[in-house]
Amino acid sequence: MKMSEIQDLTLVELNAKGRDLRQEMFNLRLQQASSQLEKPSRLRTLRKDIARIETRLSALRNKSA
Repeated sequence: MKMSEIQDLTLVELNAKGRDLRQEMFNLRLQQASSQLEKPSRLRTLRKDIARIETRLSALRNKSA
């Protein structure tokens, strides 16, 4: 997910997307622990996407305050 895509999302959509990504990260970590993970690079991608979303959420909160 690119930052330009994240910029277009609303606060509610960003929260929902972040929650979904965190759930996917949890599931992938479980797969990794049981040695069933097929794409280890997906963990890194998810971590970066979550960071982008958190950065955008922080910017929106600071802007409204």
